Amino acid sequence: MPAEAGIQKWAVMDKHFYVYILASKRNGTLYTGVTSNLAQRVWQHKHSLIEGFTKKYNVTLLFYYEVHGNAESAITREKRIKKWRRSWKLKLIEGKNPQWKDLFKEIC
Repeated sequence: MPAEAGIQKWAVMDKHFYVYILASKRNGTLYTGVTSNLAQRVWQHKHSLIEGFTKKYNVTLLFYYEVHGNAESAITREKRIKKWRRSWKLKLIEGKNPQWKDLFKEIC
């Protein structure tokens, strides 16, 4: 039993959190979010399963994400990005994804 407890502890310590930016199209409407399961969350956005902004404006394409080791740093980063000017968010996306490729297949 102690070995199993160690494995469970390791799994909790190895959890990742993601800050992501979706858009309706290249240079389109932007949405910044945070999650602990990026593939699942983007899939939910793509299938309009989440009520609100992304569903209303058809914001379903994943153009940017970053990985954080804990929820606190991811949430802090998300809040900062949400306060940024639009031009700064576009530069962030284009710095890592200049072709504006939908990254969903990359994370699945």
